[in-house]
This record gives sequence, structure tokens and C-alpha cells, in this order.
Amino acid sequence: MTIKSSLLNGALGFGTAPLGNMFRNIPEDEAAATVAAAWEAGVRFFDTAPFYGAGLAEIRLGKELVKHKRDEYVLSTKVGRIILDEVVSGPQEFGEKGALFQHGRRNKVVYDYSADGTKRSIEDSLKRMGVDRIDFVWIHDIAQDFHGDGWLGQFEIARTGAMRALTKLREEGVIKGWGLGVNRVEPVELMLGLSQVNADGTLLAGRYTLLDHEHALQRLMPAAAKKGVEIVIGGPYSSGVLAGGSHFEYADASPEIIAKMAKIKTLAARYGIPIKAAALQFSLAHPAAVAVIPGASKPDRIKEDRDALATQVPDDFWRELRQQGLVAPDAPLPIDR
Repeated sequence: MTIKSSLLNGALGFGTAPLGNMFRNIPEDEAAATVAAAWEAGVRFFDTAPFYGAGLAEIRLGKELVKHKRDEYVLSTKVGRIILDEVVSGPQEFGEKGALFQHGRRNKVVYDYSADGTKRSIEDSLKRMGVDRIDFVWIHDIAQDFHGDGWLGQFEIARTGAMRALTKLREEGVIKGWGLGVNRVEPVELMLGLSQVNADGTLLAGRYTLLDHEHALQRLMPAAAKKGVEIVIGGPYSSGVLAGGSHFEYADASPEIIAKMAKIKTLAARYGIPIKAAALQFSLAHPAAVAVIPGASKPDRIKEDRDALATQVPDDFWRELRQQGLVAPDAPLPIDR
């Protein structure tokens, strides 16, 4: 079964990284209200991970999802990290992302891409969320941004461990499918070249957005489309800068990004459309893309996402976007369909 045919109620999902207290300490009632708002808005695809606040996002998401029948939503989470009972005293550093979840739980987080680690991670996620099954499982952050030069060694552990374990679970009907959940294109390209295992899809975060898509366009997106590996687009707002924030790639936006954003804002204002509409609809315009999962930590953001996806964007906006060189010349746009 493909991801697209499994999705309920459209291609808009909800990414729960912010619910792990990413960047700030989110009150419990605010987190619960945000998930509830997503449900009320018709969202039925929820993506989470043990990494988000050392299990906090899964716990918060599960408390809301148990209010609904399991067949009414699609759920994905990730493997590659184990959350231990051991508590650390200070913030944990995670590769290039630093202390991204310094406001999350203090449980120690360790990497484990082995088959046994994969099965343990899934079992732990089921318990944290209080659900009986997970639909799609992504192998998380097996890339340079978290493992540096050692990422290929970690990838090999996953190839003989997590990938084989997830393939077996798919064959047994325990999960519907699996793939990678990464912020870099190279691991996905490497996975697409494997003949021993066949992924169903991949969650690609931040690499196919209005502000950052050229690299993915070169090989990854065409190869995925050719092989039938569906791409779920994570981080469509580039860590917030495309949604009115100041972060790009989890850090303060550079002067170059700010300058490009100014041009996009001017163009969007002239056509009377929100930046969010351009961002979401651009990411979904590629034939390989099947869903987009912006994150949110406040209820009112959910309606903005739904409205943005439904916004009628004039064809001339897309034409000017291309003419001004604000997107790659070969990037598929909604007018190309």
C-alpha cells in the first residue's frame, strides 16, 4: 500500500516536532489544543518521533489521538534513537542542531540503528503514544548533520539492521511501509540505489522548500519519482522563516535568505496571497511529493496551514516567481500540471 493511498482527508499532515518543546517550553494545554485544532481542521496524518523532546511529542500526541478511533488517522514515527530512563543533568547536544530540544524531557537519548534497536524503539513508541500500531516508520537522521563524517558507517548499520527489520515488519503486515526521515539528500540517494531493500517513501525535511530545493532537484526527486518512492515534505517553512519567523535551518536566517524572502514577500503581497500558500503549494507541485507536514505549536497556526493549501494562487504569480529566478528554472510548479 502506498503512502498516498493510505492518507486520509488530503495531503496536509501535522509535524509534531514543536510539541517536543523545540525552541521553547510549551504548556501542556497549548500542546493539547494544537493537536485538537489539527483534528478539527480535518488533518488525519500525524508524524512524530522519539527524538522530539526525548519522547515528549509522542506522549502529548498520544493523549489526543486516543480520543479517536485508530482507523480514522494515519500515524508515522521514527527509529534510530532510544530514549533511556536515565536522566541527564544538562542540555543534550545533537550534531549541527545543538541543544534543539533543551526544553524537552531530560531522558538520555542514544543512537541505535540495529534491528533490535529498531524493534525496541517501535515498542517504546507504541507505549508512549498508547496506540496499537504505527502505519509508517522512518529511519531518523542517518545523515551528516547528526553524524558528521561517520554517517556512512551509521548508514551501513541501518542497512543491515533497521532496513531489514522494517522490511520484515512490512511483509508481516505490522506496518504499512518505511523509509528514511532525514534533513539531507545524500542518504536518500544512497538508499534509492540499493537493490536489496525497497523503501516505500521518505520524509525529507527542509530540502524541498521554496527557499531550498535546487540540490534535491538534481537527482533525488527525479530518482524517487522513477522508482515510485513517495516523498513526504517536512519543514516546508524552512524552520519558520517562510511562516513569518526568523529561523532558517534551525538557526537565525542569513542575510542572503532574508534578502530572498523580501523579494518573495513583495511578489506575494502584489498578488494578495499568503507566503504560506506559495510555500505549501510549491512543495506539493513535484510529482514525487505526496504530502506536506508543517509543524505547529499554537492552535491558530493550523487553520492558517489549511487555508494556505486551499488558496487560489494566480498563475501569473508562479510565472513571475520563475522569471525572477526565485525558484530553480526546472522546478515543477502548480501551473505545469
